[in-house]
Amino acid sequence: MPTASVNGVTITYHDSGGTGPAIVLSHGYLMDSSMFDPQVAALAPEYRVITWDERGFGGTRAAGPFSYWDSAADVLGLLDHLGIERAVLGGMSQGGFLSLRAALQAPERVRALVLIDSQAGLEDPAAVPAYEEMERIWLEQGPEPVQDVVASLILGAPDGPVDYAPWFAKWAVLDREDTEFAFRCLMDRDDITARLGEVTCPALILHGTADAAIPMERAEAVRDGLAGPVTLERIEGGTHAANLSRPAEVNAAILNFLHTLGGS
Repeated sequence: MPTASVNGVTITYHDSGGTGPAIVLSHGYLMDSSMFDPQVAALAPEYRVITWDERGFGGTRAAGPFSYWDSAADVLGLLDHLGIERAVLGGMSQGGFLSLRAALQAPERVRALVLIDSQAGLEDPAAVPAYEEMERIWLEQGPEPVQDVVASLILGAPDGPVDYAPWFAKWAVLDREDTEFAFRCLMDRDDITARLGEVTCPALILHGTADAAIPMERAEAVRDGLAGPVTLERIEGGTHAANLSRPAEVNAAILNFLHTLGGS
């Protein structure tokens, strides 16, 4: 994969190329750019699709502590590197966190938003102790003792449509220091719910009805808070990574939305 030097970090990314309008897809926590392979296949004939590895995952090292505001600056810097003035920003879970922040940082650069199983607020306080304990075990013993639980939260049941094995292989080789930086970014993020009214671009919100990590009401809160035209589509049976568990439905919804935006 090609790389870009952005904000002191070497980012790995994939660019489908072409002259179509640009859409940048940002992955969720513990995932990487490959999670959007089904979307690239569906969108790339018509759109220029950029996927990238965020700090701590795939081919991009964290290098030190960071926030989702830093990640938002990364995606904007990647646009600069690629010579793209304005793009649709799409993101799953933490990819949505950073995309919303990019829309707050540089609204003139964000043509529209696609938010997949994401939110604007913080983790449920009742879930925080369990997440912190799983992270402690992961750092001390590696992912194997907790990976089944983590995979079920992100991908759904082990007998579901998403194969755990490729992700287990990726998690086994993640740098644990990078993972810790990324986890602290996730858990210590700020709540931007009160600022959603500053985001006026069109937005599509896709949320799986079987999302075990972020409840539907969090997606509804984002819908209600954004100031621009917003569509919320419930993906029936979709897990936290609804784009992987229900790719056909997600792809169709994204394409329909992009078509409403017209040309670049």
